[in-house]
Amino acid sequence: MTSRQTLALLRQFESRNVTHVEADGSWPIVWERAKGVHVWDAEGRKYLDLTAAFGVMASGHANPRVVRAGQRQMGSLLHAMGDVHPHPLKAKLARELSRITFERWPGGSLQQKPLRRFNASTLQRGKTIFCNSGFEAVEAALKTAFLATGKHGVIAFEGGYHGVGYGALNATHREHFRGPFRAQLGQFGHFLPFPESPAALPQLEKALQTLSHRHRIGAILVEPVQGRAGIRVPPPEFLQLLRAWCDRHGALLVLDEIYTGCGRTGRWFACEHSGVVPDIICLGKALAGGFPLSACVGRADVMDKAWPESCGEAIHTSTFLGHPVGCAMALAQIEELRQLKLVEKSARLGDWLLKALQSEISDLKYRVLVRGLGLMAGLELRQRDGSPATALALSLVKRLLRLGFIVLPEGEHANVISLTPPLTITQLQLGAVVRGLGEELRRLA
Repeated sequence: MTSRQTLALLRQFESRNVTHVEADGSWPIVWERAKGVHVWDAEGRKYLDLTAAFGVMASGHANPRVVRAGQRQMGSLLHAMGDVHPHPLKAKLARELSRITFERWPGGSLQQKPLRRFNASTLQRGKTIFCNSGFEAVEAALKTAFLATGKHGVIAFEGGYHGVGYGALNATHREHFRGPFRAQLGQFGHFLPFPESPAALPQLEKALQTLSHRHRIGAILVEPVQGRAGIRVPPPEFLQLLRAWCDRHGALLVLDEIYTGCGRTGRWFACEHSGVVPDIICLGKALAGGFPLSACVGRADVMDKAWPESCGEAIHTSTFLGHPVGCAMALAQIEELRQLKLVEKSARLGDWLLKALQSEISDLKYRVLVRGLGLMAGLELRQRDGSPATALALSLVKRLLRLGFIVLPEGEHANVISLTPPLTITQLQLGAVVRGLGEELRRLA
């Protein structure tokens, strides 16, 4: 089908409020196929993907190792029985997630800073609840925190996005997502400002203290870098402050690394930039290289305290829990990140990208702020008076699409251009989009 025919069918048979279609035909394109860092639309036009399809395709679209793993698994066991009759790959992936998180951290890159642990005498091992989408991993983490602490309150942050399921919505800040359903929410989330400079930390510490007097807080849920809010990067001391607060008040530190995990920020996990070990980490997006699989991975002592032994009927489960195809692809994805040294490449290219962007926009006549970690970068566009340049950003996104670059607007005002490409992208390809951004910004000005 042509793009026009596909969009016409969606207009007829898909619910409204899902696919946005511009009347002039400038948005969206209809994807036909993808390979590596490129996407082709239904008319055969080729694009450079600077989104990694919402950050999912870390090792590239249709990565051969990941695809072969999924195909082999489909031929032998296409579906299993979630929490009843297990399959070997679920066990292998749970072990691998423990190895790349809690087992690696005590003697790995975080050892450079003092670690505060829930129980220093406990062997550092992770235990996993498998889920399908990111928000399900967050909700499994929220349940775990409540069961482990007996306290229902959760501290989250302004700008935070943790998904749109009813549990996760209690901690997702943006009114666009929460507002229509507020009357049905439990309202157990308490929001504090997300700091972007060390100067904001003393005020945050005071706010945390005030909340601890007014509410029974069982968890702090936070993104180490806020993605949907516009690639907002806090100071390294932020997570350290939260870790210390949780230790003092008997709360769990839950990190939503659904977007930032699997090498996106130049480390395996973004918390490693701060030297902080969480109690629970939520993973998704890039975890399985394109298959809908997510995971709530908690320290073993926390998970064992929260969840009882199964007596034949799990109290948190799903039909597709630990899907065999997803597990096969996730194991292949983790190995590909290792073999291709994509985490290290993300760090190296991320440093180059930020410098190149700064250089490209240095002579612009309006405000453009550049920030990021690894291959997770954002350009915030503002008018001379400091107000969000939303119209400019949206125009830029559409003009870049016509030039063959797929980018997305982020932030509450859609005035941040995010760059989260596959980690397999080259410096030459990044250079092309940097030049394109600069040229189009000057033209639009």
